[in-house]
Amino acid sequence: MAAEIQPRPQARKPCLLSKIEAFQEVVTAAAIIPKEDGVISVSEDRTIRVWLKRDSGQYWPSVYHAMPSSCSCMSFNPETRRLSVGMDTGSICEFILSEDYNKMTPALTYQAHQGRVAVVLFVLEMEWLLSTGQDRNFTWHCSESGQQLGTYRTAAWVSGLQYPSTPPVIVICRSPCNVTALCWDPAQRVLFSGSSDHSIIMWDIGGRKGTAIELQGHNDKVQGLCYASHTRQLISCSSDGSIVIWNMDVTRQETPEWLDSDSCQKCEQPFFWNFKQMWDSKKIGLRQHHCRKCGQAVCGKCSSKRSTIPLMGFEFEVRVCDSCHESITDEDRAPTATFHDSKHNIVYMHYEPTTGNLLTSGTDKVVKIWDMSPVVS
Repeated sequence: MAAEIQPRPQARKPCLLSKIEAFQEVVTAAAIIPKEDGVISVSEDRTIRVWLKRDSGQYWPSVYHAMPSSCSCMSFNPETRRLSVGMDTGSICEFILSEDYNKMTPALTYQAHQGRVAVVLFVLEMEWLLSTGQDRNFTWHCSESGQQLGTYRTAAWVSGLQYPSTPPVIVICRSPCNVTALCWDPAQRVLFSGSSDHSIIMWDIGGRKGTAIELQGHNDKVQGLCYASHTRQLISCSSDGSIVIWNMDVTRQETPEWLDSDSCQKCEQPFFWNFKQMWDSKKIGLRQHHCRKCGQAVCGKCSSKRSTIPLMGFEFEVRVCDSCHESITDEDRAPTATFHDSKHNIVYMHYEPTTGNLLTSGTDKVVKIWDMSPVVS
């Protein structure tokens, strides 16, 4: 059913505490229960399960509930013990969990969407239930009466949703922008978004400077983001199984805009579309590249070097022009992130700051629980 693993880390890295392996299909969403050694999971196998850790060290289901269709998403509020589960059919079912987490009582059912529910979010301050679906509707309901308060039609189905209380705005990301994950830093009032293009962008909303800082540290789609505000660290997970811990307590720089030019801005050799200069100089045009540090349009000969630029978010080596390469010092190359392998392809993650534990769900139908205190501190 489940195995407890308690190795002590030899270096600063996440420590795998436990695995839960009793699923028939992929777990689409799960949450660590604060102040309880437990996990709530919803799955494509149509089940809602509450797992509690027994004296043996294994997790066993204290609640097993079968739903009429696949569970696509969930939202759990520990203060009210309210569990909201989005369904493949477009409905949202709410349950109230008992204090000992051994019983689950149906509360309300919302007929919220005409297609699969993509995101569901309970807002305790407003007593609202926010949801988005593949029918391209964003809806909000009163969680007390179950009455629909409003709906908003979007141009495409919404893939991400956040409700930061400060400022009180709703952040909606539509699917054409390929956003796969969102999280909010309430102190700095910064929004982080992860994308299927492997990148993370830090949006300065509170400062109102319009800055957008890129973080490049994954080789596959970013599947989850969470922010540890007490240590100013960002945790990101990817489909390639990587867990990356970003130090956000550094002064980061925006990447420059890529400049347009018909010839290399270093050696002035024409690019392959610059027919006039090629004819006049009797030279074959070259392929255009861009230096990631200065943004200039350069040819391959003038940008033969590679370098990391961590303060610009480039934790992997990227193309830079030769002059910029000479200006980058060893101190500039000091990494601002650490990389860890979860050993499964992550589809969902949840971080619980009160315990310092991270939950990851993979395509291998396994849920893993990690102690993040060695690296998030």
